[in-house]
Amino acid sequence: MTELTVDLQDAFEGPGTPTEIQIQSWAGAAWLGDHDSEVTVRIVDSDESRELNHQYRGKDKPTNVLSFPFEAPEGITVALAGDLVICAPVVEQEARDQHKDPEAHWAHMVVHGMLHLQGYDHIEDKDAEVMEALEIRLLAQLGFDNPYEAEETEPDS
Repeated sequence: MTELTVDLQDAFEGPGTPTEIQIQSWAGAAWLGDHDSEVTVRIVDSDESRELNHQYRGKDKPTNVLSFPFEAPEGITVALAGDLVICAPVVEQEARDQHKDPEAHWAHMVVHGMLHLQGYDHIEDKDAEVMEALEIRLLAQLGFDNPYEAEETEPDS
């Protein structure tokens, strides 16, 4: 069994962020590699997320999770998966807007980002289906519901 080391950088000053143990558990469950590795997970505010999203993706707004896979120079072997940058205010707002349990949404963002670090994406529909199915399976193993199911709403009285 492979191990994933998580280097947590909590640069966000506010409540509601998961513990290091939770992040380690979620990231470790989503590490599908056949060798030990390491990931840095940085929790940031909206300003830092917006700056990084603008710099690397050309989008001038904060986003939930950014993934930066490590690309070693040729001939260099280093056990680094890469970096995840997760914007706490965006994740919390999305959980509220989507009527999701905040912990479940945090877990989803960590799993989602970890899969991106391993080459999964959701640009093409076929690839999105594969990635979403994997997210659903991994989150179920962690005890969380399908994040893509629409929340049941109470009928209006």
